[in-house]
Amino acid sequence: MNTNSVERSISISGLFRISRPINLLLVAFAQLMTAFFLVETTRTGLPVLQDYRLYLLVLSTVMITAAGYMINDYYDVKIDYVNRPSEVVVGKGIKRRVVIFLHSLLNFTAIGLGYLVSPRIAVINFLAAFLLWLYSNRLKRGPFIGNLTVAFLTGLSIYLVSYYYRKAELLVLTYAIFAFFLNLIREIIKDIEDRPGDRKHGCRTLPIVIGFRKTKQVIFVIALAFICSILIVTFKINNPILFIYFGILGVVFMWFMRKIYFADRKDHFTQLSTIAKILMLVGTLSMGFL
Repeated sequence: MNTNSVERSISISGLFRISRPINLLLVAFAQLMTAFFLVETTRTGLPVLQDYRLYLLVLSTVMITAAGYMINDYYDVKIDYVNRPSEVVVGKGIKRRVVIFLHSLLNFTAIGLGYLVSPRIAVINFLAAFLLWLYSNRLKRGPFIGNLTVAFLTGLSIYLVSYYYRKAELLVLTYAIFAFFLNLIREIIKDIEDRPGDRKHGCRTLPIVIGFRKTKQVIFVIALAFICSILIVTFKINNPILFIYFGILGVVFMWFMRKIYFADRKDHFTQLSTIAKILMLVGTLSMGFL
């Protein structure tokens, strides 16, 4: 096999791009922040950051997330050639069969690591891997259900730490809700951004089914539900510093929603998707105040 043939099979740059390392770091960071600031100790009193099972849990979550990105790019290759041709990796930087192999290897390894943590974590890892495959293969091509699936799994990745250690469940639930709603909005924004390729290949995402303007209205309804749910739980927790932090974040969120209202071009929605990711990171940092 010559050098060119090997490069077509797999490339480091292609592997780097298809696995979204920045997003994986954000997932790991959110789980570690949850463990350190909201869980703090294991059920036996050991500091949670000294528990090797936490790192196995985080690693397995990251692996399943990376596998999800890979299988999503595998099924979306034709759509991506329309929406973002310069960013296509499957079939160019990495051969299709290699992507499938890596996807399977990461998922099976993650389920095994989950079993070392707890059999119930292994079951959750299996269900998450299955849902990500189902999302990429079918759910994302329909209206809204795919968006809900990804948003649910994002919130679950944070709540999973509390679920395993069975501590501070209400507090962690606040951040799981925060991640769920912000990611739901981001997923719908991405659907608006990807309309040309989705429409060409027969996808029936929300912007295609109900139109561009009505999809924006759906985003605003979700935003209202998001604000109400965060307010309810924040008042229940009754932490003054958290009031101030979420108050400032709320002002930024309103600016974000204003940008959504006026957005009408692809580059606008690309920017909004990035801002939503930054808001999730900033929201996660507020755990340090608790």
